Amino acid sequence: MKSSQFNTEDLVFDDIIFEQVSYVEKNLSGKEFENCIFRKCDLSKSILANNTFIDCRFDACNLSMSKFNSSSLQNIEFLDCKLLGVDFSQCKDFLFEVHFDNCVLDYAVFMGKKIANTEFIKSSLKEVNFIQADLNSSQFDQTDLSGAVFNETNLSGVDFRSAYNYSIDPELNTIKKARFSSDGLAGLLTRYQIIID
Repeated sequence: MKSSQFNTEDLVFDDIIFEQVSYVEKNLSGKEFENCIFRKCDLSKSILANNTFIDCRFDACNLSMSKFNSSSLQNIEFLDCKLLGVDFSQCKDFLFEVHFDNCVLDYAVFMGKKIANTEFIKSSLKEVNFIQADLNSSQFDQTDLSGAVFNETNLSGVDFRSAYNYSIDPELNTIKKARFSSDGLAGLLTRYQIIID
């Protein structure tokens, strides 16, 4: 794997490390990245539409408010990244697979997205939109879900045992075989306005 500066004229990138690249508010659409690593890059507010990302990793990158419209994200890892307000619902559904570790995803959107078996580890997901998403067998490990919206969401088999600050209405969501800690049960009873001491 070789390091490279980003040449915006190129369309295909294989086995390349992009390090400390800054393309804030730039249009980087219509490209294909396979087995690439983005390290400490600032792509905030950039347009990443109609791109294909396959087996790529983003390390300590800022992708806040980036646009992934009609892009394909296939087996993508985000480590220590900022992804504030990213609308993943605009990505292509085919082979969509993402993993998040120690990321800030506040205000992100996964509305209607099929994201079964997704890992959210030690991340902040404040005010994230999961309306009508399919999160079957996903994992929220030590993740802050303050204000995250679950409505008509498939949460079957989801592991919430170490997640916190969530509020989930069991009557509006599918929670069959979802796992919760006894400390987190209050997050399932919010609608009833009961007091738990």
